[in-house]
Amino acid sequence: DVQLQASGGGLVQVGGSLRLSCKVSGFTWDPDDYAIGWFRQAPGKERERVSCIRSRVGTTHFGDSVVGRFTISNDNTKNTAYLQMNNLKPEDTAVYYCAVGHDYSGSDYCEFGGYYYGMKYWANGTLVTVSS
Repeated sequence: DVQLQASGGGLVQVGGSLRLSCKVSGFTWDPDDYAIGWFRQAPGKERERVSCIRSRVGTTHFGDSVVGRFTISNDNTKNTAYLQMNNLKPEDTAVYYCAVGHDYSGSDYCEFGGYYYGMKYWANGTLVTVSS
């Protein structure tokens, strides 16, 4: 079974940094063709796509609200993706989820220049709280 484990959330002050990790195990698809996405959901708000990375070429995508502050990376040797979050703001407070997909099926998606990966497998969330 595919399993994802997200970690790294916590309480941080405005302007601080956190690094979230997402370890993927049990997948059987082509290790060179999948995408990992980070999503977040704040209380009373809809889920928001934060960032995605495509395994094959390392293509990345960022939501407008985090451009220039967040970076995403994927260590294929460890099957772990990371979301480095810098210059955190109170509006970044949310539960963060990572997800992975290798085809079109899923409850959300990552998109790279018109090519879509459905986010089929999801980790439990990790809470990020930014205090002012």
